[in-house]
Amino acid sequence: MQGNSRTVGTNQTGIHDKLDELVARYRTHEHQRPVSEHTQRAFEQFLVWLGDWRGALIIDSCCGVGKSTATLAMRFPHARVVGLDKSELRVDKHIHYQQHTTNYQVFRADVNDFWRLLRQAQNDAAWHIEQHYLLYPNPYPKSAQVQKRWHSGPAMPDLMAIAPKIEVRSNWLLYLQEFARACELYGKPTRIEKVATNEPITPFEEKYLRSGQDCWVLQSY
Repeated sequence: MQGNSRTVGTNQTGIHDKLDELVARYRTHEHQRPVSEHTQRAFEQFLVWLGDWRGALIIDSCCGVGKSTATLAMRFPHARVVGLDKSELRVDKHIHYQQHTTNYQVFRADVNDFWRLLRQAQNDAAWHIEQHYLLYPNPYPKSAQVQKRWHSGPAMPDLMAIAPKIEVRSNWLLYLQEFARACELYGKPTRIEKVATNEPITPFEEKYLRSGQDCWVLQSY
């Protein structure tokens, strides 16, 4: 069975010429926007779900329908795994991917706000974030959209602070090259490799691979 996903179209020919400037600006930027009410509620529910958990935590941001969250929960049975997505519609569809394991939960939340709350809470928490996954985020491929990409926007300081290991996947290699450059500016080394798997971790990855597209993975270390 073949897919019909289109490749990413962009007017950029390389890493955005304002990337370094944006990373530097937001690195010293303090978030002023109030945390959304639904994300505050989701964070409180998350804390109740964790209870007295004192182990590892894995974050699956922009998890969509949560197939990846369930997969990660089975891959890392020693940890609690949390899936986050802003779309109530997508989160509600998780029932089709639900696995019979109790070590994960999916929440509807704005990840920008949730990351900030995690950063504020983790110093006094018994749990620790072991790894953070960003699987096929919206690439915002137009040059004028560069500040909407996680690595060149205001949420990057929180993203860098909450987890020692980060994995990002995309079918647009330039997105990961930019992300790697932003990580470099934070002193975090990374590597980029082609995804080689017969078991796609997300529905997007499955569609891209079926369409004959290359998918790429960035890992920090």
